[in-house]
This record gives sequence, structure tokens and C-alpha cells, in this order.
Amino acid sequence: MRKTLAIALMLTASLGLAACDKKSEDKAQDANQHAEQAQEKMSEAQDKVNDAAKENAEAAKAQAESNAAAQEEAAKKQ
Repeated sequence: MRKTLAIALMLTASLGLAACDKKSEDKAQDANQHAEQAQEKMSEAQDKVNDAAKENAEAAKAQAESNAAAQEEAAKKQ
């Protein structure tokens, strides 16, 4: 009777540990997938920031050209 109980307990403990290992592997894979997705989103966000910076630089250049043209016209009228 004692051997049967001991074997049943060992079998139960082994199955419990095996079940826990599977979940931790799944969690690790999920964490890796989320990390990859986060990296992709960060890359996309950086691209958008770079595009916005380029647009701001172009807008500043256009504003400077507009100001220069306005000054030239003002000087011609005087």
C-alpha cells in the first residue's frame, strides 16, 4: 500500500512539474513575440519622427524663402 501511494505521489508530482514547464515555455515564447512587436513599433515610430523632422526642416526653409521674397518686394516698393 505504501509503495502504491508513494508511486502515485511521485507520478502526480512529475506530471505537475511537466505541466509547469510547458506553461513557462509558452510564456517565454509570448514574451519574445511581444518584444519583437515592440521593436517593430519603435522602429515605425522612429521613422515617423524622422519624417516629421524632415517636413519641419522643409517648412522652415520654405518660410525663410518666403520671408526673403517678401523683404525683396518691400524693398522694391520703397
